[in-house]
Amino acid sequence: MRVSVFTEPHRGADYDTQLRFARLAEAGGFEGFLRADHYQSMGDDPGLPGPTDAWLTLAALARETERIRLGTLVTSATFRLPGPLAVLVAQVDQMSGGRVDLGIGAGWYQREHTSYGIPFPAVGERFDRLAEQLEVITGLWSTPVGETYSFTGDHYRLVDAPALPKPAQVPGPPIIVGGRGPKRTPELAARYADEFNMPFKSVAETAGAYDRVREACDRTGRAGTGRGPLVLSAGIVVAVGRTEAEAARRAAPLHEKSALPPEDPVVGSPSQLVQRIGEFAEIGASRVHLRLTDLDDLDHLELIAAEVLPQLDGGR
Repeated sequence: MRVSVFTEPHRGADYDTQLRFARLAEAGGFEGFLRADHYQSMGDDPGLPGPTDAWLTLAALARETERIRLGTLVTSATFRLPGPLAVLVAQVDQMSGGRVDLGIGAGWYQREHTSYGIPFPAVGERFDRLAEQLEVITGLWSTPVGETYSFTGDHYRLVDAPALPKPAQVPGPPIIVGGRGPKRTPELAARYADEFNMPFKSVAETAGAYDRVREACDRTGRAGTGRGPLVLSAGIVVAVGRTEAEAARRAAPLHEKSALPPEDPVVGSPSQLVQRIGEFAEIGASRVHLRLTDLDDLDHLELIAAEVLPQLDGGR
């Protein structure tokens, strides 16, 4: 089992806080440090000191870490044009020595778009744009050096792009597509992704999503394309402690009013988290992303590193 940590700096975390957390995760044996791509908190708390840009942060972390994988869960397709996004992710991949994962989705949180003047089309158009972005990004990365790439879609048009720079990973950083959508999300994952992620739901709901994405892989003929099997991953909201009181304290932020949909957290002991991860493994997950709410709570991270990772075939 591959084990990464997932963070939400829009809740309130400056760059130095994220750097400290990422370095400790690296030292503790976690495989990856992934972060949300949001410009605003989900509740009434403003999330002081304010947002940090996901890819600017990851570029800096790429130079200040050595082993841990870095990425987004997930970049919003509404925030950036696909050509510049392919350039910046390729550059960060080079800067990290090939340690980047690109999680990308259609975007969903309208309030942050309104606050910062970002267009927010209807959901159908957002998914259409996501599909074109995936086509463009993978097309740019896979174009041989010395050749150009062109694309004409309903929303984006590229003409004779030099398709540079190239990422360190060939043909490009692993792409993560995920979500609860019953149709378009599984099909996009089957066509373009290296990993499908089901975020923060129960084992039963996650198993249903995995079945849908397996069916989509069969429909699209993924096996005949020569691409590797799709990695299945699960997001887990985590609040564990040495005592019930410690776990309850860490779970308190989960009860605050939020725009997030209902989730299925693990609140309790490290052994309960080990059990949940085992349940996800039984339905086919080979990677988990553990969402830790408070980036200042380094003891929480160290507890999981000490008492959960050694019980898994994962981490280092």
